[in-house]
Amino acid sequence: MRGRSHRAGRALRKRRQKQQSIVQTVSLCHQPQYVRLMKFLHKQGFTSTLLQPALFTDTGRGLQALKTIKPGQLIISLPESCLLTTSTVLDSYLGQYIKNWKPRLSPLLALCVFLVCEQHRGKASDWFPYIDVLPTAYTCPAYYTDDVMAVLPTSVRRRALEQREAVREIHSVNQDFFRSLQPILSRPVEEVLTYEALRWAWCSVNTRSVFMSHPSNNFLSGQDVYALAPFLDLLNHRPDVQVKASFNEVTRCYEIRSISGTLRYQQAFINYGSHDNQRLMLEYGFAASGNPHSVVYVDTDLLCDVLKGDRSLDQKIKFLRENNFLQNLTVSNEGPSWRLMTALRLLSLPQTLYPQWRAVLLGQAVCEEREEWSIRTAMTLCQRLLQDTHRALDKMSHVLQQCDQSVREQMDVVHSLRQEERCILGSCLEALGGMQIQPDELLPSQSDVDAAS
Repeated sequence: MRGRSHRAGRALRKRRQKQQSIVQTVSLCHQPQYVRLMKFLHKQGFTSTLLQPALFTDTGRGLQALKTIKPGQLIISLPESCLLTTSTVLDSYLGQYIKNWKPRLSPLLALCVFLVCEQHRGKASDWFPYIDVLPTAYTCPAYYTDDVMAVLPTSVRRRALEQREAVREIHSVNQDFFRSLQPILSRPVEEVLTYEALRWAWCSVNTRSVFMSHPSNNFLSGQDVYALAPFLDLLNHRPDVQVKASFNEVTRCYEIRSISGTLRYQQAFINYGSHDNQRLMLEYGFAASGNPHSVVYVDTDLLCDVLKGDRSLDQKIKFLRENNFLQNLTVSNEGPSWRLMTALRLLSLPQTLYPQWRAVLLGQAVCEEREEWSIRTAMTLCQRLLQDTHRALDKMSHVLQQCDQSVREQMDVVHSLRQEERCILGSCLEALGGMQIQPDELLPSQSDVDAAS
């Protein structure tokens, strides 16, 4: 009886897991805001028979295939008239203000200001059907609270803080231009072009625009490669999906062609690029599950802390920096990267072997003793990173008990990143443990290495 009960319990658990793994889908195409969006796009010449907006339990909002999409098939062809670009902005009521302003604005700022002004106009805006389906907030670092910033990995926290401060600076340094727009606003400019409004617009452009090169003009400064693409921007990213996406100069449409194909009623995906989850979080505000490109970064500060007993460490770090060898030092599920191990091999060398430093960066082997030192140091780095990850996960569990929904959504992204980091570091430690080293040996001090040489 006990055996039967155990089997029944296991079977029940398997059924539950299977049910939980099944993605539930709810069509959104009959909701008023999506009806308005499709009517707006149809007036501009867009038709879509392959995809419809839907809500998925695993990814949230996305596009569902109404028919099986075959490899090589065109899934979206969005006419140029549907794209929101700087040409749209310069041809609008904002155009004269931007064209007359000195110094010239960036294309990004022009698009951001247009979005805020159009949002301010509400239903009177031609672009209201599109703006009405944009997220009201985002989960990228520009929105992160200090509590969320505090639990980010060190290697990404600096860039996250830079993003948040960059948006604040864009808002603060353009106050004079914002005030010049008062004639076209129905409320005081300070109430419309707020930091929060600009942050929303900046994230909308940064996370949702497609790459589209535009010819330079005399009114904007810097590279102009942004295009907001209504409906098309509902497509979510998946690392293993392949598509071809570009603006077709012949048809004057932005086209996406599937390479992988999609089954009927499944979610159609695109690929934003071969990005690890830190990059996806910074740029788009999410982490992709099962991302084969994900790695954990080893920060220079951690390297210096672990090796602080080395009297020649400053010289070695300077040498690595001059040779562009302090960026992209990573570990993955398979183990430490070649760049990390090469940097550690150089760091294992005493100052007396300075003539060999460059040769090691070019791939020259080191003696067995220094190779083992490098492996043990890599293990120490992984252990330190793993300790930091566990502390962050513990801290998140406390914050999640008392935070509001917006912070919870931000924390969920970082939590996914940290959980992935924990798995990667555990796998890397296993890989390092199998490299014929003696785990009970202590990490020798650099003075011992110097003496040995």
